[in-house]
Amino acid sequence: MDDLLELLRAGLPAEALITDPGITASYANDMASFCEAGAPAVVALPRTVEQVQHIMRTATTLRVPVVPQGARTGLSGAANASDGCIVLSLIRMDRILEISPVDRIAVVEPGVINAVLSRAVNEHGLYYPPDPSSWEMCTIGGNIGTASGGLCCVKYGVTAEYVLGLDIVLADGRLLSTGRRTAKGVAGYDLTRLVVGSEGSLGIVVKAVLALKPKPPQQLVLAAEFPSAAAACDAICRIMERGHTPSLLELMDRTTVRAVNKMANMGLPDSTEALLLAAFDTPDPTADLAAVAELCTAAGATEVVPADDAAESEMLLQARRMSLTALETVKSATMIDDVCVPRSKLGAMLEGTAAIAEKYDLTIGVCAHAGDGNTHPVVCFDHTDADESRRARESFDEIMALGLELGGTITGEHGVGVLKKEWLARELGEVSVELHRGIKQAFDPLGLLNPGKVF
Repeated sequence: MDDLLELLRAGLPAEALITDPGITASYANDMASFCEAGAPAVVALPRTVEQVQHIMRTATTLRVPVVPQGARTGLSGAANASDGCIVLSLIRMDRILEISPVDRIAVVEPGVINAVLSRAVNEHGLYYPPDPSSWEMCTIGGNIGTASGGLCCVKYGVTAEYVLGLDIVLADGRLLSTGRRTAKGVAGYDLTRLVVGSEGSLGIVVKAVLALKPKPPQQLVLAAEFPSAAAACDAICRIMERGHTPSLLELMDRTTVRAVNKMANMGLPDSTEALLLAAFDTPDPTADLAAVAELCTAAGATEVVPADDAAESEMLLQARRMSLTALETVKSATMIDDVCVPRSKLGAMLEGTAAIAEKYDLTIGVCAHAGDGNTHPVVCFDHTDADESRRARESFDEIMALGLELGGTITGEHGVGVLKKEWLARELGEVSVELHRGIKQAFDPLGLLNPGKVF
């Protein structure tokens, strides 16, 4: 410990290091349940690339593990500390370095908050689409680490599609630049895409070149009530089959709707079994919503209500954005699953999840990026009840197994971290895991970066 602090202090200002155990403990974990976390030796908060390089050179010299962190809003334990590690928090590297309306790019440091970037580019008539539910808190570096998605993915795609280039500090302190700032480029292997979603296990992102889009027209939202989740999923299939491209298509089941109402008095209908939100940011969103309303009615919607203006649309979106927070109030703890299935299997996924909830006598609410087939079953349980905690964990695993059986994946946007390591091996298979380990070895031969995560 003395050697570690001495070497770190040689290249870092005093305010960049935290050693008080009472404070370092607060950096031990992200927001995931059932994920082990150790006690960090020190928390480092660099402001420059050179300081990050110094931290990594020190870690390599002393063979100390390093756990990179952003805002710790993750849901898989990917940012959890290991015993004796250096927690490398990037939240102070929070500058927007450049916004170019001509090149349609933004160049940012990893600690920039997603919402801050979004508002900054809006002032230039531009749009950064990825918008996780935690967008007011989560950082771009964290979004890159977990390949985050969000509500708008059905039309605009996920974080990986907007990362053009990266500056990465490797485990030994060397600086690697990947990708480009041009509209296209195919020189060499796509190391940028490789690092996106690697959860800090290959290097430390210290700068990102992000693609932007022209700011779209203000979207309008439609809400449709359904007597069953199956009917809502039928409507989703009809909407996608007819070639519509909504800017979002979100689903909330009965449990979620009731939790949101209880927490925020939103006035959503408690009688509904499923609530579907569809939005369009096209030049004529009213016409698009009218076409979708017909499809919802044909699928059995009991009521379809298009928003009249942006304010009403935003109110409906707020209900969806607070879904996870509202479900957290149902019990003392939650496990948030992240299973993505083909859209055609969405109904089977929701039906199977309901059966699992009944089997384990648990409350499991489901909200979903329905246009992507990305479901978020939220298992609500009392963490002080050992039997209920056991049932929660078992139900979580059964939900992931169900997703794989339906041709899906164990994570659509939250990542693997600690929570889903065993399941990743099942999904990828032996050959793929072997190649993953070979890549890890090439980037981090000493295994210092985020050890014990992903696989």
